[in-house]
Amino acid sequence: MAGSNLLKRLDWLTIFLYLILVVFGWVNIYSTTMLDPDLSLFNMSTLYGKQFFFMAVSFVFIILIFAVESAFLERFSGLFYVVSIIFLIGLFLFGKTIGGAKSWYDLGFFNFQPSELGKLTTALALAKFLSDIQTDLKKGKHQWYAVIILLVPIILILPQPDPGSALVYFSLFFVLFREGFPMKYLAFALMLIVLFVTTLKYGVIWVCIGLGILTSLFFLFKKSKFKIPTLPLILFLVASVVISLSVNFVYNNVFEQRHRDRFSLWLGLEKDPVRIQQIKKTIGYNTYQAEKAIESGGLSGKGFLEGTRTKGDFVPEQHTDYIFSSVGEEWGFMGTTFVVVVFTLLFLRLIMLAERQKKPFNRMYGYGIISILLTHYFVNIGMVIGLLPTIGIPLPFFSYGGSGLIFFTAMLFIFLKFDTERLNEL
Repeated sequence: MAGSNLLKRLDWLTIFLYLILVVFGWVNIYSTTMLDPDLSLFNMSTLYGKQFFFMAVSFVFIILIFAVESAFLERFSGLFYVVSIIFLIGLFLFGKTIGGAKSWYDLGFFNFQPSELGKLTTALALAKFLSDIQTDLKKGKHQWYAVIILLVPIILILPQPDPGSALVYFSLFFVLFREGFPMKYLAFALMLIVLFVTTLKYGVIWVCIGLGILTSLFFLFKKSKFKIPTLPLILFLVASVVISLSVNFVYNNVFEQRHRDRFSLWLGLEKDPVRIQQIKKTIGYNTYQAEKAIESGGLSGKGFLEGTRTKGDFVPEQHTDYIFSSVGEEWGFMGTTFVVVVFTLLFLRLIMLAERQKKPFNRMYGYGIISILLTHYFVNIGMVIGLLPTIGIPLPFFSYGGSGLIFFTAMLFIFLKFDTERLNEL
């Protein structure tokens, strides 16, 4: 009887969208990695065979999640978080380097990436802290505690180096703003980003001229009905100039050459044609080939297993970070649109589910996983089509990888588990 009630309360639309992404992702992994058509679909020596195994493990995790009490997951959120932090620290001693990042544990058949577990446990721990009856994000100490929960894994992940995963953790700040974190901090963060990019693109002098014009306009509006305090305006101007002046130092002394090359390519900073070609052949090679693969697909694509660039292995990491390019080549504009629509429907559905939660912990956790999945989605596709610099993060539920698929699945179905019990919440 209990099982029957659970099935009735499950959000089957979300599960259906999840299955579409997982299955279509596997189809594209098969297409990009299939070398011998005579091998079994379940052959564990192939990447598509391993991904099928990871799908099976994910379904086992789903069963385990629904067998565990929600109260257990909430009560021990802090402990799960501490365990994931220990795993991240252990990478410095026992980690395996893959793709230039020491982000993995080699478990033989399976490479375990603890940053994926950390996304789940950090979302749980943050939701637990924010839902505490004493927590008030208008108070300074609570703001600091919440920020520390997010910064600890970020600080441990950046030196690996894995800036893509660190960026995903930063996305959890949106949960804080959803729950009352002062918006001035978001404005300050956006100001940093805009100043950094515009200073790199146009130089310190032009940015300072622009700030001067902006300040003059503010003083003109000061006499109108829009009252703008003078002191905060001056402080903003001074801080902006200082930040702009420090950009070149940070860019040249903190960023590695490969990071500088990516920004140079993205912002068009490099003027030397020879140097541009060198960067495209190294740092920009993946994106260039991915764009060509998508362009070659046209409206309806070349057909399943017919992608010449896919079969020619032109795009590195085509089964992982650049899998969206194989969709564009073999399934065309219609295929890429289909993937975008499915993801959009999934996000809209998750937002609706989060808003209908009566329990603050469940709502906050829901927005946590929405932030994580959205960041992965936007950055991955933006990277593939050349709108964003190359950052190695996978497309959720779609890209090849055991750690990613298993923990993305766990994130989603823990939330669906919480949603089934919303009618019992006080």
